[in-house]
Amino acid sequence: LFLPSFQDLFGVSMVVPLMNLHIKSLGASHTVAGIIGSLYGVMQLFTSTVVGCWSDIVGRRYSLLACILLSALGYFLLGNSTTVFLFAIARVPVGIFKHTLSISKALLSDLVSERDRPLVMGRFNAASSVGFILGPVVGGYLAEFKGGFYQTSFICASIFLLNGGLVWMLPWSEENTGNRDHYQDKETNSFLAKSNHDHLFKSAASTAVTNSSFFQSPWIQVATVLKKIKGIACSNLWDVFLVRFLMSVAILLYYSNFTLALEERFGVKPLFAGYLMSYSSALGVLAGCLLGPITRLYGHDTYRLLLHSSTFTCTLILLYASAPSIWMVILSSTFLAFSTTIGRTCIIDLELTVGGSEASGTLLGVGQSVTSVGRIIAPLLSGIAQEFSPCGPPSLAVGLALVAIVIMNANKQKYSSHGSVKLKNQ
Repeated sequence: LFLPSFQDLFGVSMVVPLMNLHIKSLGASHTVAGIIGSLYGVMQLFTSTVVGCWSDIVGRRYSLLACILLSALGYFLLGNSTTVFLFAIARVPVGIFKHTLSISKALLSDLVSERDRPLVMGRFNAASSVGFILGPVVGGYLAEFKGGFYQTSFICASIFLLNGGLVWMLPWSEENTGNRDHYQDKETNSFLAKSNHDHLFKSAASTAVTNSSFFQSPWIQVATVLKKIKGIACSNLWDVFLVRFLMSVAILLYYSNFTLALEERFGVKPLFAGYLMSYSSALGVLAGCLLGPITRLYGHDTYRLLLHSSTFTCTLILLYASAPSIWMVILSSTFLAFSTTIGRTCIIDLELTVGGSEASGTLLGVGQSVTSVGRIIAPLLSGIAQEFSPCGPPSLAVGLALVAIVIMNANKQKYSSHGSVKLKNQ
């Protein structure tokens, strides 16, 4: 699963930086290019939860293969997009089904214990980040050739097809058998089973995963998806998702005007900003590899690690907003790469711990939808804040991060209770 995740982001990051250039070369205006660019985010917003829930019902194998193959179709169509209309059509299957990383994370959460989950998720994110670092370099090189965008799109589609083959060859039957037994053990010892509502929700989720089939009636699948989404909506997870939303927007605000702000504040060129962002991404990979020792240092207390990393992230963004020199920016970027990587892994682990891993696909899908809302809102907030000052977006980010920290502190008892039960069961 680590290799497909690397290949996934490697292929996508080859194509994405070249899209705006390509659509403008087709004669699209800036407004049309922006609308088509937003189309992907909107589709991701409304399909993340549905596809994640669908993976809980039909199983990870069929849902992951379907998403991989339909994403490959989208990039193949992109490689044939000679008009703006064809370009927009090619983004539709990718926008709907490009949830391969979320489903892969759900599968990993099925296969590992709660104690090892942060470590495995951190390594998974590290593998994905390596692909994100290398992809733009290869894509930029291919773009120098005639028809480079079309070649890059076809290569990306081929990578997705290769991923499909790798996923098909995985030993699914043995993993699924062990996973069902793991579900039964966890349901017996789960803290959430003490609540009647959450117990019924988790039992329904576990039954759906065990007994369902990809060849069920589509109407039964749709009804089950809606029932599971309703269960999430009626649960007590609103504060976890709100924290994820606030921290996501805060980090997006930090990066939203990064290149322009550095040029206006310190007179550095965009090339330097690009090198600095690549440097931060590389450190993020290292942070993913260090999550094991860090979680052991915290006694596998995900809540406390998330609280401290979020507080550190807030402090570093404040340091960047008030930085008197470029060296202070480099210092804040160095440590921010670690805190954001740790925080991103911890919030996923907290969602699965509080909500129950039996519905991991649904939970991760809802979380991805929350992040998608942040991606839609953050550019608007950044533009408004930047009207006042180049430091406006990161200053606003500090305020949002502080609100998230206050929410976590206000719910400290609930999170600590989950953490103590998690440790006792392990």
